[in-house]
Amino acid sequence: MKIMVIGASGALGTAVSAELSARHETVAIGRTSGDFHADMRELTSLRTMFQKVGKVDAIVCTAGSVHFGPWSELTPEKFELGLRDKLMGQVNVVLAGQEFLHDGGSFTLTSGILSEDPIRYGVAASLVNGALESFVRGAAIELARGLRINAVSPTVIEESMSSFGPYFRGYKPVPASHAALAYSKSVEGKQTGLAIVAPDCI
Repeated sequence: MKIMVIGASGALGTAVSAELSARHETVAIGRTSGDFHADMRELTSLRTMFQKVGKVDAIVCTAGSVHFGPWSELTPEKFELGLRDKLMGQVNVVLAGQEFLHDGGSFTLTSGILSEDPIRYGVAASLVNGALESFVRGAAIELARGLRINAVSPTVIEESMSSFGPYFRGYKPVPASHAALAYSKSVEGKQTGLAIVAPDCI
């Protein structure tokens, strides 16, 4: 298969690319790095990139930012970061990318454990992750041409503990290479409309 990985330069994206490239051709996409560039917050940017890459068999997205911080300091602008970047960015990937998938192709988006297991300072992430998983379930029953869509819900990634470790006390981090297995399950399987919990694939 020819598989596009959006966010391929991050800790998780690098591991997903390594996992999939062992068996398939992968194309790395980033905002400023990778084989091709796109800003997933902008439909025009995504469409231009998809036109350059051409048709693919699967589109994987591991990109997206959200705000972490105490409830007392949250503002609409801080919620907007995750809503515009991680949530609508990935929705845009599906809207722009569907015509560039071969029949029977798949989308794999990235949500996260906070959709089901909230933490202090993580309410903005819980909002975005939960919305993404609801979007996946809804889109799965309407996508045409046999296209599939799933989300992977990873726990905190071992390689990202220096940045996110203080927020995830009591969580057991997993290596990005273990979380990457869930993306293979989505891309190479037949499931659709699921939130695949990454540790379940270890």
